[in-house]
Amino acid sequence: MSTTETDEPRDADELTDELTTWLEENWDPDLTVAQWWERLGLAGWAAPSLPTNAYGRGLSRNDTVRVQDTIGEFGALGAPGGLGLLLAAPTIATHGTQEQIDIYVRDIVTGQKGWCQLFSEPGAGSDLAGLTTKAIEDGDEYIVTGQKVWTSAGQWADLGMLIARTDPDVPKHQGITYFAFDMHQPQVEIRPLREMTGHAMFNEVFMEEARVAKDAVIGGLNQGWAVANSTLMFERQGLGSGGGSAHGGAAIPGTLAGHLEKRVGDFVPAGGKPRRRSSGGGGGGVFSASAKLYIDLAKGSGQNTDPTIRQELVKLYTLAELGRMNNLRLKAAKAAGKDVPGIANIAKLSMSEMMRLSRDLGLRLVGPAGMLHAYTPEQQKSLDEATGNPFLPMITGTALFAQGPSIYGGTDQIQRNIIGERVLGLPKEPNNDKTMPFSALPKNA
Repeated sequence: MSTTETDEPRDADELTDELTTWLEENWDPDLTVAQWWERLGLAGWAAPSLPTNAYGRGLSRNDTVRVQDTIGEFGALGAPGGLGLLLAAPTIATHGTQEQIDIYVRDIVTGQKGWCQLFSEPGAGSDLAGLTTKAIEDGDEYIVTGQKVWTSAGQWADLGMLIARTDPDVPKHQGITYFAFDMHQPQVEIRPLREMTGHAMFNEVFMEEARVAKDAVIGGLNQGWAVANSTLMFERQGLGSGGGSAHGGAAIPGTLAGHLEKRVGDFVPAGGKPRRRSSGGGGGGVFSASAKLYIDLAKGSGQNTDPTIRQELVKLYTLAELGRMNNLRLKAAKAAGKDVPGIANIAKLSMSEMMRLSRDLGLRLVGPAGMLHAYTPEQQKSLDEATGNPFLPMITGTALFAQGPSIYGGTDQIQRNIIGERVLGLPKEPNNDKTMPFSALPKNA
């Protein structure tokens, strides 16, 4: 299977008009979330970058952003957010069978199932291939035992993208298998990890003789490293372009959040009243919007005349525009049957830099108030009354969270190693982990 984008770029106005016409005919705020997401997903508008055989439309990344913006500006609820749409769906569309696409991807684009990523382990973070979670064959199933960490939204997930070791007697990259793993098992325990932001986005996941069927293997037995690298590539591309589903709203996909049977109009502004038709802007992603917000904040506080703040504002805007142009560059290369080596890694590095810049710039704009942060709704109310700045929570939240992006999805150091070794052809550090069986490699104490 392939997630290749269409060779013919879509005319922006034509695409916007087609989608807006569809929205006018199909959007109904009195539908349930499940009913609306089924309409959106089966029409190919939830994940338009996926190929047509995987409930998509084969659109480019820039056109996909245009679709997301148009849905949001119309006033409808956007596609189901989360790692299912961002990572699992394109991975399964690339490596899965058509039967697996029809089972798993359909439930992702219609919001029926939420997903998490079961990759990192306490002893296998940057060296992901050093994972020790094991999957032992048992008839038509595998028995899985191990521990995962930094599992985003694990508490809401129905399924997980699990990589586990199925053969310890071959080199470590060769004995890994990728599974679609059922999280609804008594043998699975999820423990939240509270961050300094006050949120608990990440979790630890413990699996003790949990089970996964053989037909849930994605990409073939012991071929999981290649499949996992596809997931990581989609993650880096998604994070580099702002990540996730723009205008996705507050509805959470899957069976655990309890949102599917609620009225969809309650999850959008003004109960789902359509706003003006989109003009079809190209979409510069989350950071273009952040740059505009910071420019407005600087104007409001009179700091837009400070030359160093002006310089940082221009830098943030420029980096966001470079990211948008790199997406266009990749689109043109794909249309010509080519690729841009390392572009996902460059996007990930750029995103980390923009997060750090947003942190520092935001804290400069709010001054001493940047040392204040609320962790509960009651605290937030008091803080709003004391500061009179409704944007403060966003700025302090960004500042506390900014350390994360340079770590998750592959650290900045890993991205530079990949660019150096795989793109520029620089020599790797000497080691024997490509030839020695994993069971014979020395382990950390």
